[in-house]
Amino acid sequence: MTREELQERIIAILVQDFEFKNPAPNDHLRDVHGFDSIDAIELLAKIEKMLGFALTREEKEQAMAIRTINDILDYIETMQRKRGLVKP
Repeated sequence: MTREELQERIIAILVQDFEFKNPAPNDHLRDVHGFDSIDAIELLAKIEKMLGFALTREEKEQAMAIRTINDILDYIETMQRKRGLVKP
């Protein structure tokens, strides 16, 4: 999946499931859209389902640094590379 395809899927999830209005890739999720820690847990579950594999506890802890949609995309790409699903 390309970064653009990932972005489309993540934005669709944020709009449909978290009621984001016109999210931009560099919007601060909490400050602009009111995204909280419970939302983050729900989003991680959706990312796991989308990717088709479970994230480890350590990987989930790494997700705590996510602040923007671009951060989400970087995170997903890192997880995919880690498992050899995409080439660096």
